[in-house]
Amino acid sequence: MSRIIDKSAVAIATWFGSGYAPKAPGTVGTLAALPFIWILGHFVESHLVLQAASVAFITLIALFATARTEAHWKLHDDPRIVIDEVAGITAALIWFPFDWMHVLVGFVIFRILDIWKPWPIGYIDEEIPGAAGTVLDDVFAGLVTGLTIYLTFHHQT
Repeated sequence: MSRIIDKSAVAIATWFGSGYAPKAPGTVGTLAALPFIWILGHFVESHLVLQAASVAFITLIALFATARTEAHWKLHDDPRIVIDEVAGITAALIWFPFDWMHVLVGFVIFRILDIWKPWPIGYIDEEIPGAAGTVLDDVFAGLVTGLTIYLTFHHQT
């Protein structure tokens, strides 16, 4: 049973193989998450509680899959683990219409924050141990991205 759980965790952690991309696996994993967000968005559209629950649920799945995969591989924050990017881009985009403007702006801002890791994103990444540090920096980067999109395109003064 443990082997099945480990194999399932690796499949989820690598977002069904997208993390094995030879170049920029985080970017590939983020792109591979977009169909998931598009489908999920149809179910939770305009329902704030369901949107927040979706972010929480994918974050919990990411924490579990990352913890199991890191333990199985005996590696921390391996680049092949991209479920953290999936959780992060979900946290960025689930609140908005899935159109080219929101997706493009969200994708670019999220990738910049995820790669650059300004404070406090970098602090979370470096100071929180284990799977929590691997995942939560991306989720926080996603929430910052979502807030940036909201303030840029949706906030009325």
